[in-house]
Parts: sequence; structure tokens; C-alpha cells
Amino acid sequence: MEKRTITVTSPLLPSLEEFIPLLKDIWKRKWLTNNGHYHQELEKALCEYLGVKYLSLFTNGTLPLITALQALRITGEVITTPYSFVATTHALWWNGIKPVFVDVDSNTGNINPDKIEAAITPRTTAILPVHVYGNPCDVERIKKIADTYGLKVIYDAAHAFGVKINEKSILEYGNLSTLSFHATKVYNTIEGGALICNSAEEKQHIDYLKNFGFAGETTVVAPGINSKMDEVRAAYGLLNLKQVDAAIAKRQHIVQLYQDGLAETKGIRLLKDMDGIRHNHAYFPIFINEKEYGMDRDSLYEKMKSQNIFGRRYFYPLISNFATYRGLESAYPDNLPIANQLANEVICLPIYAGLEDEDVKSIIKIIAR
Repeated sequence: MEKRTITVTSPLLPSLEEFIPLLKDIWKRKWLTNNGHYHQELEKALCEYLGVKYLSLFTNGTLPLITALQALRITGEVITTPYSFVATTHALWWNGIKPVFVDVDSNTGNINPDKIEAAITPRTTAILPVHVYGNPCDVERIKKIADTYGLKVIYDAAHAFGVKINEKSILEYGNLSTLSFHATKVYNTIEGGALICNSAEEKQHIDYLKNFGFAGETTVVAPGINSKMDEVRAAYGLLNLKQVDAAIAKRQHIVQLYQDGLAETKGIRLLKDMDGIRHNHAYFPIFINEKEYGMDRDSLYEKMKSQNIFGRRYFYPLISNFATYRGLESAYPDNLPIANQLANEVICLPIYAGLEDEDVKSIIKIIAR
């Protein structure tokens, strides 16, 4: 393999020839932000593609989480997962909400419904699960628990763009769902995100919250924030939406190469495919059993780096082990054995539409030997 850098993911770029006319049109319109033409067009296009009725664009993927908690007036304690990117829990902290961590399922990395009920207290108001690696949570069981105890459910679907359960969008579950359109995601707007809701009234409220609370030129109806997506990124997003299906198909092909190439490698565990799911193949994690593989995870990680293959240890360290959160009772490692095990064993391998088959085979060879 030639000495070139291979990372976990890489943005799929629209052609400059396609993008320049849109930039010229934005300049001609002299409308760069504040719900402009391309912003409105992208919201419509995403609703159609994702199969949802109401979607509000944001400038990144963290602000929809913060705003979702505001929109539902969540307070007190929220049950969530430690196995995620820190933005999930930071959104709670920024809203003055206490995160309560519960352990995860070893087969998916998602929050384990068996652990949720024991964590509910009189101060619990919501559940914040994450569709880890784009694999759907056990949405039916979570709904049953939430309904029984009168809790709201907000799904962090940052990894789950376009994912469906038996042909139903994963974004239709829960009270609200959020997406990330960061450059490393399956679909990106360079930086961006979205909040998916269930009614026109909810969307209007969310749109107020993301624009300082303004409901007209001189009326402020809520203590909102500035988290609007600009026209340049919205235009970029429209172009990227045209090629996302091809990108997902290429990712699926890469996943098959990895699965075939690593299936017999002792000490390497792969996640099982879930039945009835339209996957987006956002990530390809492997889990290293040091005793069986003969090398610990970090040694393999460094070995790959020495070959210019830059995997990512998603998610290590656990959120619950960061200084901000490790003092919480629910963060104690003894309460989270599976999450800690996954965090100590995981490497996400490179997967993106521009990754060549020969590079994938070279990565497999390095890991397998």
C-alpha cells in the first residue's frame, strides 16, 4: 500500500462546477442567512428524503440536542448512555440537567432497556438514548417504559441519517430526534444538524428557539439562542443530498469486504447485522479481545497509525469517565461494565465513499496478521 493517510471517514464533496453557480445565486440574492431560499429548500428536500413531516435545520449537531431539551422543558434527571460522543451529555449539563448513566447492550452499544427502570427516580423527566453507529435502539421497549412512567424520549440520531426500521424512518420514534451533519457523517453540510418533531406547532416553537426567540421583528417569545444554518451550507447540503445514496451503497460494499475479510480472525468481534433495518453504514467498529488476539486494542491502534491508517476509538474514554461526570454515582465503573468493556476494546475502521478496495484489503491484512 502506498504511504498515504487513511482516516475513519472523509467528507463526500460535491463538484466545484456544481457548487459555484449556487454560490453566485446566493450572492445575487444578497440573503446569506435567516431562513433564506436554500435553507427552505433543504428543509423540504430532507423531509422528503427522510420521510418525516417536520424538520428544522441547525448550524451544528449539538445545538439541536440543547434546543430539544428546552423545547420539551426537560428538568431534573435524564437517563442516558455513557457510550456516545460527549455532546450528548454536554447538552444535558448546559440545561442544568443531571445525567443518569445506565449500561449498554454488548451487541449494539445502545442503551440497555433492562437497566432503565431501576434508574428512574421521582426527579426523572426523560430518556436520552443514542442510536450508536446508526444501529437503532430498542425503540418499542423504550417507548413502553416512557409511557409507563410518563417520561419524554429524545433520540440522539447523529449517526442514523436515513436509517429505517421495517421501512419506517427511525426519526419517527420518540418525542424528538436530532441529527448531525458534520463533515465526518454519512451526509454532511460541512457542519450542521437538524431537529425532527411531530407537529407544525412544535416546529414553530423550535424555530423561535433557534433564532433568539424572535416571533417577528420586535417580539421575543422565548429565551432562544442563535443556531441557524446559513445559505452556503444549505446549498452545499442540497448538492450532497443528490449523492448520498451512492455514498451509502459504496459504504455497504466496504462493510461487506471488512466482514468477509475479518470473519475468521481470532480475537476480533464484529457487530451483528440487525434484521429489518435499512442501514447507512455510518461506522465499522471492531472489538479486540486481547487474550485471543494476542495484542491489546491500543497496540493495534498504534500499529495501524504506523502504517498511516488512522482508526478512531469511538467511544473512548467513556463520557462517564471524563472529569466533568465521573463524580456522579451513576458513573462508577462497576455500574457500567459493558460500556467500559466496549470502550476499552473498540476501534472504528476507515469507511467512506472514496476508500478504494485495495486500501480496505490492505487494512484487513494488517489486522488479520
